[in-house]
Amino acid sequence: QVQLVESGGGMVQAGGSLRLSCVASGRTISYTAMGWFRQAPGKERAFVAAISGSGGTIDYEDSVKGRFNISRENAKNTMYLQMNSLKPEDTAVYYCVTGSRVVTMKTRGYVEAWGQGTLVTVSS
Repeated sequence: QVQLVESGGGMVQAGGSLRLSCVASGRTISYTAMGWFRQAPGKERAFVAAISGSGGTIDYEDSVKGRFNISRENAKNTMYLQMNSLKPEDTAVYYCVTGSRVVTMKTRGYVEAWGQGTLVTVSS
């Protein structure tokens, strides 16, 4: 069973940037799709971005396209989410996840493992 640990959350002003990291342990994740979900206060968890094992397939939720960038370093068993031009509506707990495919993670929320989450707070 893979374990996922996120880091990099914090408080930032609107327009600022943060970089989230997710380190996987327990098994190699080189062939595993990974992604980020978030849960805003009072809302359900929602898809943010996902990347295939090779990095060749990437997709984003519409509201973060052009502002967020997902990447991974398989040699380090690590995935990243670079978040730029942050808005107050990006405030949420961000979760690192693994899944079988990018498309099912985005369209159906099919996730195999969750991290514990890291809080991102964007002030106006």
